[in-house]
Amino acid sequence: MTSLKNDFFPVFRFAGSHRAIGRAYGESCRALIRTHHARAEAGVLQLRGGSAEQAQAQALAYRPHVLAGAAFFDEEIQGLAEGAGLTLGQAYLLQLRAELSPSQSRRPEPECTTLGVAPTASADGQTYAGQIADLPIPYLDLGVVVEFAPDDQPAVLMFTPAGQLSYIGVNDRGLCCFANYLHCDGWRMGMPRYFLSRIAMLESRVDAALARVRGVTRASSRNLLMADADGTIVDLETTVTRDAVLSPQGGVLAHANHYVSPSLHSEERASDAFLHNSQQRQARMDALLREGAGRHTIEGLQTIARDRAGWPHCISRAPGDGQEQVMSVACAIAAPAAGQLWVAKGPPHAHAFEALGFTLSRQGAAA
Repeated sequence: MTSLKNDFFPVFRFAGSHRAIGRAYGESCRALIRTHHARAEAGVLQLRGGSAEQAQAQALAYRPHVLAGAAFFDEEIQGLAEGAGLTLGQAYLLQLRAELSPSQSRRPEPECTTLGVAPTASADGQTYAGQIADLPIPYLDLGVVVEFAPDDQPAVLMFTPAGQLSYIGVNDRGLCCFANYLHCDGWRMGMPRYFLSRIAMLESRVDAALARVRGVTRASSRNLLMADADGTIVDLETTVTRDAVLSPQGGVLAHANHYVSPSLHSEERASDAFLHNSQQRQARMDALLREGAGRHTIEGLQTIARDRAGWPHCISRAPGDGQEQVMSVACAIAAPAAGQLWVAKGPPHAHAFEALGFTLSRQGAAA
């Protein structure tokens, strides 16, 4: 490809106490965070009605569960509010986009395809995992890459919409986590789904990360694909109260936005059209990963992320693909043993990847 765009997400590094990290994040990304809040709040109000004050109060109702399960997030949210000039309720609302929508309005649209490649399936003996992040189109200009380096936890390097404190990425202890939307009934008060990724990244091994995630009271459903430097890869499908683990087959693993484990099929609440799209994307990703097993490189995985076969049910989605108001706003692929993250801004079929490492060294663009 010779026409790939080389525009990249802004990158930031924040270190210190959790309150200091949140405050510095809020100050450095203030304009983006406030824009994100305005759009998120407007979306919530459009779906649920009521006032902005009521939406903020509902967001704050999740606070006791955050304090009980991962209190450091609350410290960061307080700092974020201070730095960005938001109320605490507004800062919490940024972490709860789907949970604050009424259940009848949570109509899932195609979003996110994840991949995992074990050392036995890569050409260089590395573990790789990644995600094509499909989100509402307005999120393209809200993305940032952040490194959080808390005094008391592993550093994490993530792509995230500005103001969110957890999304997708890798830590400096050799574990990465990527995530997909899953649709089921029974959402409740509990730990917001976005936070599960960073809870997993408190650990260096997948088995410990699984235990961490299972140890919190979940508010909502989430799919987590986790990989560590030892080459262990698992996919954890969750409902609010149940979960199932999927393992690589032939050293590769793919997941989209539907329940794959037979034990959770009865939990699926997606529409037929959504299921068809998700199943098509997952089947295509799985086929490409299997075809390349034993030969996968970071460049080859970037090529897979750019795949447009099966349009409009394709892996890399552009505005106007089908009727959904979503697009691939980013793609991130991690090598957890090396502590590296390659990130493309926008649909990867049209954008170059930038290689990033801890302390946010910009290592250059990859075609």
